[in-house]
Amino acid sequence: MNNSVSNTARLFGAGLRALLVLTLVTGVIYPLVVTGVAQALFNDKANGSEIRSDGKVVGSSLIGQSYNLPLKKGQKTPDPDLKWFQGRPANGLGTNSVNTQYKLLLSGATNLSADSKDLLKQVEAAKAAVIKDNSVPGYTVKASEVPADAVTSSGSGLDPDISPAYAELQVHRIAAKNGLSVSAVEKLVKDHTEGRTLGFMGEPRVNVLELNIALKDLVAKQ
Repeated sequence: MNNSVSNTARLFGAGLRALLVLTLVTGVIYPLVVTGVAQALFNDKANGSEIRSDGKVVGSSLIGQSYNLPLKKGQKTPDPDLKWFQGRPANGLGTNSVNTQYKLLLSGATNLSADSKDLLKQVEAAKAAVIKDNSVPGYTVKASEVPADAVTSSGSGLDPDISPAYAELQVHRIAAKNGLSVSAVEKLVKDHTEGRTLGFMGEPRVNVLELNIALKDLVAKQ
């Protein structure tokens, strides 16, 4: 009996020690090491890839933002603020109906198939809007010039980037709306165009938030 109690106590003690050691290693030491390495080597990414303007955090380089005009009375869908570069459509996004305190967005795709009539209507409507919004006196957008990312949303609906082709398509409208020269806006787009990751992964891209911050600074210098 005493031997059985002794063995049980020994096993209990060993298990407790193992629990304490593993808790210390996996619950304290490991998280501290990972956090320390991340802060030391990848400080920007570890803190959310924040983008600052005028000393304030205005967003993340990983999450797209909308640039819309305030809703008018009775209006459900806001009009785009055409003095800013526009990102990809946010089809598939929904508002959070549970946590109404913070008005969070739910990201997601439309889940419409490639042969969906609804998707076709959305794309055609988006293309017509892109042509209309970006055609200004002296420059008319052709349907063949509208890239895919101008009329389709990403899987998350929160893509922060657009293609250089879509950014360049908006140049004349941005120049006209902000009183800038086309060449100055073209240079802005070129300066903010990133190449493929490591030279071969992904596609060239332009971060819309960073581009609009640069646009704001350029307009302020006039």
